[in-house]
Amino acid sequence: MKLFVAGLSYKTAPVEIRERLAVHASRLRCHGCRLKLAGNLSEVVLVSTCNRVEVYGVTNWAKGKAHRLFQLLSTAELDFTPYLYIKEGIEAVEHLFAVAGGLDSMVIGETEITGQVKQAYLAAQEAKLTGRITNRLFQAALQTAKRIRTETCIGRGATSVGSVAVELAERIFDHNLSDKSVMIIGAGKMGEACIRHLAKKGIQSVIVANRSPERARLLADEFGGRAVGMDGCLEAMAGVDIVVTSTGAPQTILHRDQVAAVMAARRNRPLFLIDIAVPRDVAPEVQDLPNVYLYNVDHLETIVRENVRLREQELARCHTIIQQSARELMQRFDAPSIPGGVRAPVSPPAWDVAPAQA
Repeated sequence: MKLFVAGLSYKTAPVEIRERLAVHASRLRCHGCRLKLAGNLSEVVLVSTCNRVEVYGVTNWAKGKAHRLFQLLSTAELDFTPYLYIKEGIEAVEHLFAVAGGLDSMVIGETEITGQVKQAYLAAQEAKLTGRITNRLFQAALQTAKRIRTETCIGRGATSVGSVAVELAERIFDHNLSDKSVMIIGAGKMGEACIRHLAKKGIQSVIVANRSPERARLLADEFGGRAVGMDGCLEAMAGVDIVVTSTGAPQTILHRDQVAAVMAARRNRPLFLIDIAVPRDVAPEVQDLPNVYLYNVDHLETIVRENVRLREQELARCHTIIQQSARELMQRFDAPSIPGGVRAPVSPPAWDVAPAQA
C-alpha cells in the first residue's frame, strides 16, 4: 500500500481554480467518504483551506489516477491535472510536515494552518476514514509543527502591515488591547485590514470616519461601532487609544497643533497613530509630542521585511527537524508489525508502507 498526497495550492493554481475545489469544514467528512469509496482508498484525510486542497491517502494504485479524486470534488467540467502535484512515501510525509509547520504558506511560519490541518484530521478520524498509517502521519505532523514552533524562531515577528500594527500596539499598551478603542479615518483597504487585526485582539470600540457616510456606516456596522463625519474626527479622537488613517488625501490632514489639542483633552493618555496613507495623512512632527506614537507605512513595512528575513533564516533549522521526523516516522512504518499476533513481513520499499489496519 502506498502513502501519497495529491493536491494543488496557491503555488500551482490561481484562486479561480482553487475555489472550484474548496470544501467547507462542515463538509470534510462527507467529501472524505466519497473520496475513500470512489477512489478505492484504504485511508484518507482531506485538507481544504483558502490556499490549498490536498488529499492524503493510502492505496495500491499508481499516481496516474490521482486526478480522478479532484474530479470527485468539483462539478466543474475542468481538467485539474496541470495544477496538481503528487508525492509519495517520505516526500508526502515531509510535505505534510512542512504544511502543518507553516513552511508552505504564503506567510512563512503562520500558525493558522496548523489548526486547519488538525481540524481536517479530526474530521476524518471521526468519520472513521483514517487508519494506522494516517493516524500516525497526522499525529507526527502536529508534533513536528509543535517542535518547529518551540525550537525555532520561524513564527516570531509579524509579517503583514496589519499584524505589525497590532504587534506595536500590544507593546505600547502592555499586551492588553481588550479594553482599548480604535478609530479609522478613511476606510481604505489597508486601514480596514489593520482594524480587522486589531479586532481579533479584542478591541471593544470602533469609530469610523470617512468622506462617504454610507461607507463609514457599513464598516462601522461590521465591527459593531459607530460612524462620524470627517468634521467630527478630532472630537472623537479624544476618546480613543488607536487611530488608523488611510484617506488618500493629497496632503496631511492631522497637524501637530491639532493632535496637541487632542492630547490635552485626553489628559495626555497614550495615543497610537498608524498612518498608512500615501501621501501621509499625519504630519511627521506629531511624533514629537509626549505620549504620541506615530508609525507610517514605511516604518511598518521595514519591520515586516526584517521579520520575513528572520523567518527565512530559520528555514534550514525547520527543514532539518522535518527531515529527521519524517525519517523516524518512515522507520516506524517499515518496522515489523504484529496484526492478529502474526509477525508482519520485513519492510517494503522506501515509498511503500505496511497495509492499513482499520
